[in-house]
Amino acid sequence: MRTFRNLPTGLALVLALAACGGRSEDGAARTLPDPVGPWAVESLTTGGRTLHAPDAARVDIGQDEAKGNYGCNGFTAKVVLDGTSALTVTPGATTTMACEDQAFETEFAKLFTGRLTIDRGPDRLTLKTADGSTIAMTAKPPAADAPLIVTEWTVDSLVSGATVSSVPAEAAGRARFTIAADGAASGSLGCNRFSAKATVDGPTVTFGPLTTTRMACEGPAGEVERTLTELFGSGPLTWKIQDRTLTLTAPDGKGLTAGAASAAE
Repeated sequence: MRTFRNLPTGLALVLALAACGGRSEDGAARTLPDPVGPWAVESLTTGGRTLHAPDAARVDIGQDEAKGNYGCNGFTAKVVLDGTSALTVTPGATTTMACEDQAFETEFAKLFTGRLTIDRGPDRLTLKTADGSTIAMTAKPPAADAPLIVTEWTVDSLVSGATVSSVPAEAAGRARFTIAADGAASGSLGCNRFSAKATVDGPTVTFGPLTTTRMACEGPAGEVERTLTELFGSGPLTWKIQDRTLTLTAPDGKGLTAGAASAAE
């Protein structure tokens, strides 16, 4: 270890630790990541088990808020950072879709709460709970937001104020729509196909009168169709896209979330 002469003991110790810990074994400078930023979740360890994360599992840690995906359902949380050594998480809103890997989602939600200590490594971050369970993450470059126009959007949940409910399983994947470059909107309401003129004005989009096919629609698909017909006809909708998720919200708080399926040709 390098020695520092004629310096106060405390300062010499700080410099010595920096000299030892600031470089990798091959002598190259090592920069530890800031916890603030986007992270891809790799795995959880809890109760003697290791659970590998779905590809969609991620956390974007901000200065006072975290947003992410448990693997299927999206979530928000309040965070309080204690420098780079710990953070305290207070869970917020989450979607309630039925998901294939529900066991992972449940455990992730249990672990990502309360005070978590932070262990940093090059391009890696591990959050540790009081009982030693961990959330292992790797640096995730920010994803480009999908464009509102020429993207096929598949409705996955319906919003009513603070309540977000997944589309019923019987109707999942059936409601989808695209807004073309010329403003022509078309797709399916869950049962009947529709077309309309869509006008995008800054942060809002307004759908004109809907022209639809006239099949009789019952059950969950019919309920989804009636909800979407009412929403699209309610006037200007505020739109927001984060990553590949679109949120449309009416002034009364009703709305939808939809995932980007593919770019329309």
